[in-house]
Amino acid sequence: MTHPISSSRRPRPWGTVVAGVAAVAACAVCCAGPLLAVLGGIGAASALASVWVPALAVVTVAAVVGAFVVHRRRRAAACRSTADPVDLGLPSVGAVPDAEHER
Repeated sequence: MTHPISSSRRPRPWGTVVAGVAAVAACAVCCAGPLLAVLGGIGAASALASVWVPALAVVTVAAVVGAFVVHRRRRAAACRSTADPVDLGLPSVGAVPDAEHER
C-alpha cells in the first residue's frame, strides 16, 4: 500500500480555482454597472447622432444659403443710387438777430 502523499498523482488545487472563480464573479458584479452605463451612453450618443447629424447638415446648408442671400441684398443696396437731393445734416445758417433783440 502506498501513502497518498507519495503517489504519482498530484492533488488538484480546488481551493485556488474556487477562489479565482469567486474573484471573477465579484469583479463582474462590481464592474457590470459602470460598463453597462458606458455602453448605454455610447448607444444613446449614437442614436442622437443618427438624428442630429443630418439635421445639422440641413441647418448648415440653410445658414450658407441665408448668408449668400443677405450678402447679395446688401451689395445690391450699396450699389443703388438715387437722383433725389440728399440731406447731409449740416447746420443751417439762421437769420441774423435784430438789433432790438440783442439789448
